[in-house]
Amino acid sequence: MTRAGKNTLYRALLIGPALLAITIFMIVPLCLMAYISFRGRDYSGGVLWDQFSAEAYVRLFFERELDGTLALNFNYMFIILRSVWLSFLTMVISLAVGLPVAMFMATRDRKWKAVLVFMVTLPFWTNLLVRNYAWILLLRDHGTINSTLMWLGVISEPLPLLHNAFAVAVGLTYSFLPFMVLPIYSSLEKMDFRLVEASFDLYANRWQTIRRVILPLAFPGIVAGCVLVFVPALGAYITPELLGGGKTLMIGNLIGFQFGAARNWPFGAALGLFLLALVLISLGAYARRYRGELEGSQ
Repeated sequence: MTRAGKNTLYRALLIGPALLAITIFMIVPLCLMAYISFRGRDYSGGVLWDQFSAEAYVRLFFERELDGTLALNFNYMFIILRSVWLSFLTMVISLAVGLPVAMFMATRDRKWKAVLVFMVTLPFWTNLLVRNYAWILLLRDHGTINSTLMWLGVISEPLPLLHNAFAVAVGLTYSFLPFMVLPIYSSLEKMDFRLVEASFDLYANRWQTIRRVILPLAFPGIVAGCVLVFVPALGAYITPELLGGGKTLMIGNLIGFQFGAARNWPFGAALGLFLLALVLISLGAYARRYRGELEGSQ
């Protein structure tokens, strides 16, 4: 074998396992999901493998009347829009909380940085299901928050804190906040803080220093944090199920319902592909909008 042939073989052996893993765990499931979405529905569960149908995609926007005509149906669009809105709200709240936390962590001594990073990652040591049940104990009518406010005389009746969009937003923010804090901390931790001192020496106030020095340098971490929070929040299942109480349905719950009680696998697969397309379009638009800032901050 020639030297060029050996190099080609070595490269193939090196990237082969990665390509195999991507094929098995990403490409094959996606192709299977796309295939199922174009099959007929078996009302006893599963799909009719020998029947082609685009009914699952039609059902995203229309419902079929008794005479077979199609009528616009925005019920599923409302659920998708609610999912996008709650995910965006979670991202904004996480950024508002995570940026000061990351800045505080990055400005501590080396020994305290390790402790603070450990504390931020500490919730991951507990199962997500347990953490959501803990929020139920806090937010229910006779939970810790309402009981404390009533004991202090702030309120006379329990506030409706559970089983609504507020509870879902709180739960999602709590679940995904570390995904916002850690990337921003990683960017700020590498920042040369002499630039901040130079900004004050040039008579910039605190707001001008944050806006013109700290935020541009932390921008890659902010972008990474926003993506890491928005994408998983969009497909969240456990938090809307428990804290929403079935009243604040998100697209993840809708997909789970189709594969479970509704036994409509093609429609569940179509919803999954629609969610994937939504995420890809959002990420593409975000990258296109902030490409210049990302390249300039590197």
